[in-house]
Amino acid sequence: MAALLSNLRNTVIAGFALTVALVVFVTVVTGNPFDPSFAYGQFITRWLHVISGVMWIGLLWYFNFVQAPSMPAIPDEQKPVIGKYIAPRALFWFRWAAKSTLVFGLLLAYQNGYLMDMLSIGAMDGFSNATHVTLGIGMWFGIIMWFNVWFVIWPNQKKVIGLVEADADAKAKAARTAMLFSRTNTLLSIPMLYAMVSAQNI
Repeated sequence: MAALLSNLRNTVIAGFALTVALVVFVTVVTGNPFDPSFAYGQFITRWLHVISGVMWIGLLWYFNFVQAPSMPAIPDEQKPVIGKYIAPRALFWFRWAAKSTLVFGLLLAYQNGYLMDMLSIGAMDGFSNATHVTLGIGMWFGIIMWFNVWFVIWPNQKKVIGLVEADADAKAKAARTAMLFSRTNTLLSIPMLYAMVSAQNI
């Protein structure tokens, strides 16, 4: 067991294998045959959307609730370790989780036949469907957050962590810009998650 858990790749593979075992177990115990239908495909898309979103928002909150507040307390001689080793890996998973969350979310809306209703924030049905309005607002918050990650936060963070050459003033400006947009995403994440979770209960 220690060998399995000591390697992250093996741990993740085992997590997916355990998920397959769970599906088989529930199928056998309940007597409900596994149904690889289009509806199940929609469920898999939703599951991948949620997994990606957990990774994305988890890292967003790690940056804002843990890393950024801790930086002033870290001795100057130790700060380069964060920029050289931790931040690049965290930012890799952060930006790709943002992209996969968006892609699976748009795919799910398409599979369910309400992509345009979401993108129009319910305008296509005269704003009469509270689910479409709520999910649409949540979707647009997510799109804005994805844009911020890829086109503002990541380009500025590349300067901060030294992947792009920049002088001290440019690094300081980039760090502030990245921080402000990361805080914007933290702000948007709260109503975005409310919109996504509550829409099915409206």
